[in-house]
Amino acid sequence: MILKNKIMDKKDIRRSLMRLSHEITEKNKGTENIAIIGIKNKGISVANIIKENLEKIEDKKVLYGEIDVSPYRDDIKKSDYDSSSIDFDINGKTIILVDDVLFTGRTVRAAMEGIIKRGRPLAIQLLVLIDRGHREFPIKADYIGKNIPTSKSKEEISLKIVNSGNEEEEGVYIYEK
Repeated sequence: MILKNKIMDKKDIRRSLMRLSHEITEKNKGTENIAIIGIKNKGISVANIIKENLEKIEDKKVLYGEIDVSPYRDDIKKSDYDSSSIDFDINGKTIILVDDVLFTGRTVRAAMEGIIKRGRPLAIQLLVLIDRGHREFPIKADYIGKNIPTSKSKEEISLKIVNSGNEEEEGVYIYEK
């Protein structure tokens, strides 16, 4: 793949995620009954930042979990092993489902299936850093960092979040296949 462009740098990502965190608190009137669930793998980095932001904004702990969608996929070989870690009762909670890039909607559909198998949330709201279009399922994000229209077959978007190390690499990149 050939690097085409760096769409967002570290500051752009952090600024966007802080804005989305404020949108969550506004829409839900705080964080009282919400839980953040990151979609493994890349959604976890975004979900952790959202969780930290919400805890700073509201000055209280926010429930957090991670969902492994591989047992619920319909487009790739399913795995029987589920490495999800959701250690709280989701019944009656507003779940903020977090992923890095929204594309066809298949990952989100699988994540919702995995959540619903664990109980009955009050609502599921979707947060994505990037929405690149090309949906195959009628799924729309509630919170979007940035809309980036892409070519379905010729382009790919990649998120790099660095916990330590070379922070210059951190960003959202578009690659040509």
